[in-house]
Amino acid sequence: MRRIKVLVVDDSAMFRSLLVQSLKADPLLEVVAQAGDAYAARDAIIEYRPDVMTLDVEMPRMDGIQFLRKLMPQYPLPVVVISALDARVFDAMEAGAVDFVCKPTGVNPAKMDEFLRKELGTKIKIASTVKVGKMKRVEAAGPVNSLSGVKKDMVIAIGASTGGTEAIFDVVSKFRKDIPGVVVVQHMPPGFTEMYANRLNNQCQVAVKEAATGDRLYPGRVLIAPGDKQMRLIKVNGVYQVECKHGEKVSGHCPSVDVLFSSVAKTAKKDAVGVILTGMGGDGAKGLLQMREAGAITIGQNEASCVVYGMPKVAYDIGAVQHQMELSNITNKIYSVLKTN
Repeated sequence: MRRIKVLVVDDSAMFRSLLVQSLKADPLLEVVAQAGDAYAARDAIIEYRPDVMTLDVEMPRMDGIQFLRKLMPQYPLPVVVISALDARVFDAMEAGAVDFVCKPTGVNPAKMDEFLRKELGTKIKIASTVKVGKMKRVEAAGPVNSLSGVKKDMVIAIGASTGGTEAIFDVVSKFRKDIPGVVVVQHMPPGFTEMYANRLNNQCQVAVKEAATGDRLYPGRVLIAPGDKQMRLIKVNGVYQVECKHGEKVSGHCPSVDVLFSSVAKTAKKDAVGVILTGMGGDGAKGLLQMREAGAITIGQNEASCVVYGMPKVAYDIGAVQHQMELSNITNKIYSVLKTN
C-alpha cells in the first residue's frame, strides 16, 4: 500500500515538530511537508499534493477557518483540524473539515503520546478514505412541512461518527417542535459535546442540550450524550429519561451508539425509531439490530450521501436497517413513520 501523504500546518514550530516526528514514526504515513501559516500551506498543497492536511485553527495572517473556506471550493482536500477546546471547531467542520482532534493541554507525556500515536494518526487514516465533496453543508430548508399529527409517546435515537456533526444538523434542523424526544450519540471528546449541543440549540427549532442524568425526554427536546459518558434511556414512573455514567468503552467508544441503541430497544421497544448515520467502524450496528428485533423502525443513511459509509454499512449488512436512504430524506421518513393517521 502507498503511504498516506500528510501536510502538517501549525503556527507553533515546537508543536509542529512534535506532530511531524510522531507521524513519521507511523509506517502508513508520510509527512511530505509542513507549514506555519495558510500561505505556506497553500504553496505546499500545490507542490506536494498531500492526501490529508492537519490544520491548526489559530494561525497568524489567516486563521484555519478562513483558509478552509477559501481552499475547499477550489481544492477539496481531507482536513483534520487540531483545536483547543473551542466552539470554532464546528465552524471548521461546516467549512469542510473531515474531523477534529482536541489538542492536549499541559505536559502529561502519556496523554501527549496517546494523542500523537493513536488519536491523530487514526483520524488521518480515516480522513484519507473520505469523499470530501460530501462535507459541504447544504443549507437546511427549514422544518418539515406537514399537517399530519405525530405519535407523541415515542423515542427517536440517532447515532453517528465521522461526518456526523453536519449529518445530525441536516436531520435535526428539519425537526418541528412536535417531534418526539430525541437522544443522540455523536463520537466527540468531552467539552465539545456541550458546545455542539448549544450550537444546534441556536440553529434549530427544537431545544437541544448536552444530556445529564435525570433529563427527561419530551416533544421538541434533543439530548446529546456527553463526550466522556455512556448514555442510556430509562423509564421512571412512566416517563422516559436518560442516565449518563462514566464507563468503559463499548464498540471502541464512550459514548457508544450501541449502548444507547441497546437501552432504547430494552426500554422503548416498538415505540422507537433508530437512525444510524455516517461514521467509520461498526458502532451502533448491533444496537440497531436489537431495536429492529424489538419492533422499532430503523433507518440507515445510504452510501452515496455518507462521508464514511462504515457504521451504516455494517448495520445494513447484518439486517439492522429497514429503510436505507439519502441523508436529505431521513427527516421526512421519520415523520412519515410517526404519522397518527
